[in-house]
Amino acid sequence: MSNYQTVVTAVISNREYIDGLDVVVQPPNWQEAEKAYLQMSAQQSYTEMTQVMARLSELISYQSNRLEYRKRTEIVRDLVEQLETEGQFPNAHYAFDNGVLTLELTRLIESKGKHWVSEIESSRHILWDNQWQRVDAVATLLRSQHPQSFRAVTIACRNGQSKTMWAFTKVIRLKRYGRKRLVIVHEQSDLGDAPRFLLTDAQHWESTRIMETWNYRWSCEVFHEFCKQVTGLEAAQVRNQQAVKRHLRLCCLAQSLLQRVTGSGGKSESFSFAKGTQTIGQKLHSLSREALAQLLELAHGLFANGRSIAQVLEVLMPA
Repeated sequence: MSNYQTVVTAVISNREYIDGLDVVVQPPNWQEAEKAYLQMSAQQSYTEMTQVMARLSELISYQSNRLEYRKRTEIVRDLVEQLETEGQFPNAHYAFDNGVLTLELTRLIESKGKHWVSEIESSRHILWDNQWQRVDAVATLLRSQHPQSFRAVTIACRNGQSKTMWAFTKVIRLKRYGRKRLVIVHEQSDLGDAPRFLLTDAQHWESTRIMETWNYRWSCEVFHEFCKQVTGLEAAQVRNQQAVKRHLRLCCLAQSLLQRVTGSGGKSESFSFAKGTQTIGQKLHSLSREALAQLLELAHGLFANGRSIAQVLEVLMPA
């Protein structure tokens, strides 16, 4: 597992559940190091055929690795294309980091009739007062000259709590992207904190909906923390890339099942600390009992059909 790096995580969530759709990994990009090695080890001529074949193998390996490696933006675009082709989430919009914000991705999402919300870097230029200016410079101007333009907005967080923030919103123009709605967000009433800059294609959305949609982006962090602690996301003892992918997707499935299972053992002294609230331990206990019950049912059926102990053992644990 240490030979791979997590590149992209896709999560679908609402106020009740967080479900991992995919965790994409790939080997680190060693192209520069491989290229430097090829340049350093190059020779003017090769006298032996074995040297030629060895050099050819190195060149083919370098080219293969270069073609197989995908940028994060390419992976995200392919994931969105797959999700929209399958059509399992027709009413879900997208929230993602500025690291994967590309014109190609936004146009793809918009072509599917969906909307997107992303954070943009403070150095991004927008058209303001007929001049191209950095968005952080515009935010500084608004705070100093028009602080009243930031309205107090209360948003409903995914966990059911409410949070008050101060936001300025306006439809502006960006290079290449055209007209989009910008939201400048502060968490402090005196506007003394560093602002966050949110961008969306949904020009008709109010700042409240934009911020609430962006709030769902943090479901990825909750998913990662849960899977690392509970479902063994980083505990794969495999080396093959396909096996790693299979392990990660099974972790996504386990995480979804744990959210939905009804926990048992609520009356046990072992779970008295929970005071009636279902814990992960109770849910794991329920899943373990269910799996054991199915195993016993299988063994019971085999014994009822006249199988011997050795035959049943061979079914349950092949030699």
